[in-house]
Amino acid sequence: MTLRNSFRRMAAALAHVSAAVILLFAGPAATAQSLAVLPVNILFSPGQKASSLTVTNKGTSETAIQIRAFAWAQTDGDDQLTESDGVVLSPPLATIAPGASQVVRMILRQLPQGRETTYRILIDQIPPPAEPGTVHMVLRMSIPIFAEPPTRAVPHVQFHLEVDSGKLILVGINDGLSHEVIRDVVLTTSDGRKLKGESDASPYILAGVTRRWTVAAKGPLPLRGETLQLTAHTDAGVIEQQVGFVTAP
Repeated sequence: MTLRNSFRRMAAALAHVSAAVILLFAGPAATAQSLAVLPVNILFSPGQKASSLTVTNKGTSETAIQIRAFAWAQTDGDDQLTESDGVVLSPPLATIAPGASQVVRMILRQLPQGRETTYRILIDQIPPPAEPGTVHMVLRMSIPIFAEPPTRAVPHVQFHLEVDSGKLILVGINDGLSHEVIRDVVLTTSDGRKLKGESDASPYILAGVTRRWTVAAKGPLPLRGETLQLTAHTDAGVIEQQVGFVTAP
């Protein structure tokens, strides 16, 4: 199997993960490199075509990395990454000495029009040659890229509640032109119970996307005619609004 095909299989399996650890060799000992990336997300302002990020090797030995760009979409709440040449990366491969840094330059091939364009950069650590009795643990980091269109683009998320297979679901529909970040979802019932949304879900809801969050409900589910108080955090501040149920057709 070629190195390219190996990393392609890794991307398909772990595309939704922001940072992952992969065990490549079995053995009683384990070693891992420490990599840091700044910034942790990339924003291209309207008309901007070039940007960069810096990868720093905080480990004690030399490490090699591969950097690739993917178009980023969401389907049924899951992140979908597709290989794309929409972002040109330089260099696509690099070796970084301990304590050193590598600047990775990014160029958009085409400026977005009408709606924000989203990508993700995957930075994969290339494992060193295997040593007897050693487990090499390599890192993968996923960095989001948001490219703004020339016209003003803002998110617009509308919420409602559903019940699916006995579970309470908060539904967010983003019919705006850019992404929104939704964190720390709490629903308060009319009797004062606080129901929390799943904490390990991706916080992003991209433009034109519908997301669903499962809400942990101890005790009976709220009545279909009940209105709940939604509280959540976004990059712009706190959301506080009333949400009700929508009856499926």
